[in-house]
Amino acid sequence: MKKNKAQQRYQMKSVNRFALYLCAELICISVHCSYAQNTHTIKAKEDRALAQQILSDTSLSKVDAMGRELFKKGFNTGGGYSQVWIRDLNTFIDIAMDVRDTKDIRGALLVFFAMQQSNYEMIDGYVMKKDFTWGDNHPYHSPYDTAHVGFKNTVETDQETSLIQAVSKYIRKTKDLSLLSEVIAGKTVLQRMDLMIDYLMKERFNKKYGLLWGAMTADWGDVQPNTDNVVDIDSTTTPAIDIYDNAMMIIALNDLAVMTTDKEQAAKCLHLGRKFYNNARKYLWDTQKQKFISHIYLDQSPIPGGFDESKVYYHGGTAIAIEAGLLNKKEIAASNRHMLENVSLSGAPTIGLTIYPVYPLHFFHGSMSNPYTYQNGGDWPWFGGRMIQQLALNGFSKEAYAELKPIINIIIRYNDFYEWYSVDGKPKGSNRFKGSAGAVCKAIEVLEAWAKQQ
Repeated sequence: MKKNKAQQRYQMKSVNRFALYLCAELICISVHCSYAQNTHTIKAKEDRALAQQILSDTSLSKVDAMGRELFKKGFNTGGGYSQVWIRDLNTFIDIAMDVRDTKDIRGALLVFFAMQQSNYEMIDGYVMKKDFTWGDNHPYHSPYDTAHVGFKNTVETDQETSLIQAVSKYIRKTKDLSLLSEVIAGKTVLQRMDLMIDYLMKERFNKKYGLLWGAMTADWGDVQPNTDNVVDIDSTTTPAIDIYDNAMMIIALNDLAVMTTDKEQAAKCLHLGRKFYNNARKYLWDTQKQKFISHIYLDQSPIPGGFDESKVYYHGGTAIAIEAGLLNKKEIAASNRHMLENVSLSGAPTIGLTIYPVYPLHFFHGSMSNPYTYQNGGDWPWFGGRMIQQLALNGFSKEAYAELKPIINIIIRYNDFYEWYSVDGKPKGSNRFKGSAGAVCKAIEVLEAWAKQQ
């Protein structure tokens, strides 16, 4: 049956419309590809220019050399500390392994396992018995290492997770798997790490929220308010859940899963880590404010009337949360903007600012009762360096380099690694502070590794 002229005209118009539509689509695709290609080219040029700037920056190599020289002089935390702390060792072990004999690092780690208590909890640190000179009313001892005395700030919940992470870094760098099968008092190091997780789940796990708890402190700090007994849990302690302890747990569980050769144990660690991840996102991340809430209080809040703790931003805990994979790229960018704004509002010298706004006068006891002192708003390269590491590892190399420079400048200005700085940039606390050196040197290493790939 022949088509009439009207039908033919209609079909021709339809074909023409489709052809025009197809041409338009192809033009759009071509324009989009050209734009994307140009954007990629511009980005690549900018990255190469930034990489060249990083690799030619002699201030980075100077500070890096200063830090590496410091690690040749022992594993004690700093000039003001004779003790070896696991939370510090965890942050400088990577760099220390470049300049120290492997057996020295191995030995330092094994002392911790020898000092592990019968309930499988881990100490904060240890010191030679002759150097135990401070008035601790509860020193830790072990029949498996009588040369050392241990100590622990029980307000914190990061001792076990810090040690697991430190062992993982040691294994990744040295490939010395024999450490895991080292037997201490009838149990291997690997078994003892698994038992440390059991300890945390028994003693510091809150079933309602599915997260770890500790005493209320300022972010990652180990100083509680309302008492002169600032580092030990007692009748004045306010139990609370925060992001730092739980992010550390997620990292440790993932590390343990990789280290074990037992598939069942690995699956158990990964499953538990996923539960912590989900609960941290559910209960601690404030989507609207794009920040982690400061605390979930398991008892009455200690916060005085008139102070809004919901506005307090925890820089250190956020950096560790990024390391734990808790934030996506947009959230990391928002977090970094928030931190920079806090630095500007506070007048702090670097991104190492601990918290903002700070807790009010006399909320904490002792010297920390003053705002912008120690963990209540001091500026700590020990954590600023870790935030910069995460920026560089997550595609923010430009921001990482820009935010590293003020830290580099202040280290060079005083020719030392200090524990923390006041908001006017004056050095405070211990000098030769290895935690700061480790975090900053690692940030330099990560940035330079990125730059060499461009």
